[in-house]
Amino acid sequence: MAPYDLFALGAAACWAVGSLTSVTPSRYLGAFAFTRWRMLLVAGMLWSVVLVTGSWQSFTPRDAAVMAVSGWIGIFVGDTALFAAINRLGPRRAGVLFASNAVFGAVLGVGVLGERMNLQALVGAVLTLAGVMTAIVLGRHKDETHAWEADHGHVGTGILLALLAALCQAVGSLIAKPVMATQVDPVMASAVRVTAATLVHFVLLVAGFRAARAQQALTWRVLAQTGLNGFIAMGIGMTLVLLALKNGDVGMVAILSSVSPILLLPLLWFQLKRAPAPGAWVGAALTVMGTALILWR
Repeated sequence: MAPYDLFALGAAACWAVGSLTSVTPSRYLGAFAFTRWRMLLVAGMLWSVVLVTGSWQSFTPRDAAVMAVSGWIGIFVGDTALFAAINRLGPRRAGVLFASNAVFGAVLGVGVLGERMNLQALVGAVLTLAGVMTAIVLGRHKDETHAWEADHGHVGTGILLALLAALCQAVGSLIAKPVMATQVDPVMASAVRVTAATLVHFVLLVAGFRAARAQQALTWRVLAQTGLNGFIAMGIGMTLVLLALKNGDVGMVAILSSVSPILLLPLLWFQLKRAPAPGAWVGAALTVMGTALILWR
C-alpha cells in the first residue's frame, strides 16, 4: 500500500464528515454565501501555516497561476455547485452523484495524461464504483421522513449541479497534477487554490450578483460551524488530495477519494438514529473489496 493511497482515503473521510456538517450552515446561508465564508476562513488558516513554515519561497509564479486556475474550476465552481446540490438533494443523494468524479477522473487521466491501470486495479475500480452507487441508490428506507432525505427545490437541477461539481473536481485535480508532481508544498498549493476561488466569490458579491448574498444574517454559531467544516473538508481533506497527487495517478486518486459516501453511512446512521437499508451494506461490501484490490499491490 502506497502512502498516497492512504492520503486519498483520508481525504474521503474528511469529505464524508464535511458533507454531513455542511447541511445546516449551507441551507441557512445559501450555497454561495456558505462557500464564500468557508473559503475565507480556510484561506486564513492555510496562509498562517505557510507564513510560519516559509513554504511560499519555493513556489513559482507559474505554479501559482496553474493552481489558481485549478482553484477556480475545482473549488469556486465545483464546491459551490456541490453545496447547491446538497441543499436540494441532501448529503446522501448528492454524494452518489458527486462520486462520479471518480469516473471523470479516470477517463481524464487515461485520455489526457496517458495513465494506465493493471487488470487487478481495474477490477477493483469497477467494484469500488459499483459499491458506492449501490450503497447510495439503495441506501434509503422507503418510509424515510428525515428532512435530509426530502427534496428542496427542483430535483433535476440538483442532479445537474452534483454532476457539474464532480466534473469540476476531476478537472481541478487534472490541472493540479503537473504542479504537484514537482514536489511543491501541498499547504501552499491549497492556499493559492482557495484564495483564488475566494476572490472570485467576493467579486460576485461586490458586483451585486443576487445569488451571492446570504439568505439570512450570519450568526456566531453558523460561523463556527462553517469554520469547522472548512478546516476538516478543505484545510485537511483538500491538502491530502494534493499530497496524493504528488505520486498517485489522477484516476486512482479520484477513485479512492470517491468512497466518501460509504464512509458517510455510519455518520448518517448516528444522525438519523436508524441503520442504513440493506442495499447500503451490499454496496459497502463491494466497495471494501474493490478498495482492497486497488491497495493490494
